[in-house]
Amino acid sequence: MAKFIDGKIVAKKKWTDKLFSLQVEAKVDPFEAGQFAKLALDIDGDLVSHPYSFVNAPHQNPLEFYFTLVPSGLLTTQLVKLDQGDSILISRHASGFLRLSELPQAKYLWLLSTGTGIGPFLSILNTKESWRRFDRIILVHAVRYEDDLTYRESISKLLTEYGEQFRYIPFVSRAITSFALQMRIPQSIEEGLLEAHAGIPLLPESSQIMICGNPNMVKDTTEILLSKGFKKNKRKEKGQVTVENYW
Repeated sequence: MAKFIDGKIVAKKKWTDKLFSLQVEAKVDPFEAGQFAKLALDIDGDLVSHPYSFVNAPHQNPLEFYFTLVPSGLLTTQLVKLDQGDSILISRHASGFLRLSELPQAKYLWLLSTGTGIGPFLSILNTKESWRRFDRIILVHAVRYEDDLTYRESISKLLTEYGEQFRYIPFVSRAITSFALQMRIPQSIEEGLLEAHAGIPLLPESSQIMICGNPNMVKDTTEILLSKGFKKNKRKEKGQVTVENYW
């Protein structure tokens, strides 16, 4: 069972009617970029919790978590009611396999996300280690509508700071834009369009790939990558594809 400690809400941001971020002050144990903690609330006498990735890098404060409002969800319907000064419970220890220390060395790092799955990748991108280790980093964020492409100011700062070392490729599936691909991530890999937009090859010998987001995207993308000669990255058997499953 997770050990929870008290946290304090210091800020809340409403991105859209369904997307929110919470900033929390809490004395959690040291964690690695890409990991997640559990947030919890006492709801009608029951402790209701769910894992959420840290959006902030380990050296950054306050802690930040990005989530989707689920209308039927016990926890998220209460999280959106919280405001500055309110209390929340957070697990003291972080968890998760989606971290740089688990990755073998490679030339390119591909970060493939849908929706709030971008959270752990923002944490990773705000560490110096990620830019020291990889020649190029490609961040993919796939959403339904243009307004769902959140954290664009943070991404813009990274683009300014790291220039050609960083590539941001947005996908918008249910609207036509002048800048985003209108398809699913698996399809873009299968058809070679992701490589074309990144301007670098997606090959097992030069790439490490991290995937986080909708379970169907994670499953379908992993299957296509495996068919192209990639292998799952495991502690006992190193590969190129690392996924997080806590949906």
